Amino acid sequence: MDLSAVDLVTETVRTERLVLRPYRADDVAPVHRACQDPEIQRWIGQLPVPYTRDSARAFVEEVAPGERSAGTGLTTAVEADGELVGSAGAYLRPGRLGPEIGYWVAPWARGQGYAAEAAHALAEWALGLGAPRVHLFVDVGNAASQAVARRAGFRDEGVVRAALDHRDGGRRDAVLFGRLPGD
Repeated sequence: MDLSAVDLVTETVRTERLVLRPYRADDVAPVHRACQDPEIQRWIGQLPVPYTRDSARAFVEEVAPGERSAGTGLTTAVEADGELVGSAGAYLRPGRLGPEIGYWVAPWARGQGYAAEAAHALAEWALGLGAPRVHLFVDVGNAASQAVARRAGFRDEGVVRAALDHRDGGRRDAVLFGRLPGD
């Protein structure tokens, strides 16, 4: 994957309906509000609970921009019609599976296809820069996110046992989804 012509700090990805952009300070309140959602907390094991305003501030102002500046990820605020509707990212860790895609959608924006559109766009972005493949992991119990992955053009590649950290300290099985340039 060739990032030599990409400024990850400012990189923005656009789709027909969405802008996947760097986080801004005014995103703290909607991120905080969205991450109060029990479903987001259920499926994202590394999300602090309780999710405080300071948690949201740290994510928006330190974690997301830090990944971009370090070259380890393109974490984006997902915006539709000027409103933050979710978060999506391409995590650029080295390895055989290529960049990893992740996403969540705020409860007030679900059911409109935003997650699939954002995941598809980030996969296309990475593949367009020469990634040989992209992937994502979805908890085996998260049927909604598995449907999103399929709508985004990812193919089910099997179950990876104990692949995800769970909030209770245990590990959960995950479905591995992948996309290749020809998919």
